[in-house]
Amino acid sequence: MKTIVFIHGMFQNPKSWDKWITYFTDKGYNCVAPAWPLHEGEPADLRQNPPAGLGDLELKTVVDEMERVVRAQGQPPIVIGHSVGGLITQLLVAKGLVDIGVPISSVAPNKMLAFDWGFMKNSALITNPIKGNEPFFTDLESFKGSFCNTMTDEETQVAYNETATHDSRNVLRDCLGPDGEIDVELPHVPMLFIGGEKDEIIPAPLNKRNSEAYTDPVSITLYKEFENRGHWICGQKGWEEVAGYIANFLQEHENIKYHAPANGTHA
Repeated sequence: MKTIVFIHGMFQNPKSWDKWITYFTDKGYNCVAPAWPLHEGEPADLRQNPPAGLGDLELKTVVDEMERVVRAQGQPPIVIGHSVGGLITQLLVAKGLVDIGVPISSVAPNKMLAFDWGFMKNSALITNPIKGNEPFFTDLESFKGSFCNTMTDEETQVAYNETATHDSRNVLRDCLGPDGEIDVELPHVPMLFIGGEKDEIIPAPLNKRNSEAYTDPVSITLYKEFENRGHWICGQKGWEEVAGYIANFLQEHENIKYHAPANGTHA
């Protein structure tokens, strides 16, 4: 049985993957959805009582924990990650620890930016240096504007209540620094990049540019964009279409061999 490790992004925790876990379990996969450090539990409880030290959390700490989970699977698993989880997926692919990688609405490596108002606004609000290590406190209004801009107010309220968390500004700051750098010229396992047409956090053109940055001629890198999807692409109406497209990609590309990077462990 093949294992899928689902990696959530900022302002979420494993609860955001509940429907996907059911979907892929029914297809015969063993599904694992680890929480980032300081993200365990019910989102409502985490919003009400932010864990001590949340604002100090760094990307490397999160990557180290996700790497520990991936290595614990015994064989390289499939990894599906959303937003910062998509960048972590790419980092784990670069380490040679993954069988197939699926970055969804992924933060891009190597300081790759988009000069798009939504991207610039959200990035500036989160990384604001004046705020120091104060966590970014997610409220319904900011969640609607950044995650759920293509959804109704009622749908947004449900999504917020069930999945939204506060988060560390340092994680995104680190994504834009040395900890977010990848050698995109190396051979790699198959990767499928997913973008949402109306994503206000990671614009679709940035997702596409991220996928096209991988230049090894024999490695498989594909990009798929879904219409009228925002950043909450994994939870909004029509998520099954996204999951189904990924499921077909996995079926087509499982067990494809490749030449691992020199420091990789995948064979």
